[in-house]
Amino acid sequence: MIKRCKWCVGDPLYIDYHDKEWGVPSRDDRVLFELLVLEGAQAGLSWITVLKKREAYRALFDNFDVTRVARYSDRKLDKLLLEPGIIRNRLKVYGARKNARAFLELQEQNGSFAEYLWGFVDGKPVQNHWRSLREVPATSPVSERMSRDLKKRGFTFVGPTIMYAYMQSVGMVNDHTTDCFRYLECQQTR
Repeated sequence: MIKRCKWCVGDPLYIDYHDKEWGVPSRDDRVLFELLVLEGAQAGLSWITVLKKREAYRALFDNFDVTRVARYSDRKLDKLLLEPGIIRNRLKVYGARKNARAFLELQEQNGSFAEYLWGFVDGKPVQNHWRSLREVPATSPVSERMSRDLKKRGFTFVGPTIMYAYMQSVGMVNDHTTDCFRYLECQQTR
């Protein structure tokens, strides 16, 4: 029987996300923008709620084309707020455009958002060694620094807890528990 992190049980979508994406290092700016928007949308909700709406987000947000999202008008955002396929929170929907604009500025300054982001961990994933889910923190000194810096640069929905979850999802930290079959696999993907 395959052992997985205990947080991903019960839903095939959750299991698929855990088995194929979570904790795998990404340096693809489109993926990094997508997960930034989705992690912000998740604030106060469960991740499975967001995963179930992910395909609708992709369709409605132009597959997370950051340049297009940055140009969305208020009218377009108001129209998105009527869509039942996404989380219809005004601050979160408008926050996607705000973050897209700040994201583009960071890309311009650093060559890529990935270059900026991975600088917080010296370009390589932090390899944690948690034996149980109870040991995994909700924040870290790095997520706190990242949060402060992103807020200074105009980002929203980037608090330390959201940023730690983001670090986990984009593979900046390997927080698979040591008994999970993905733990060693994610150690080898850098």
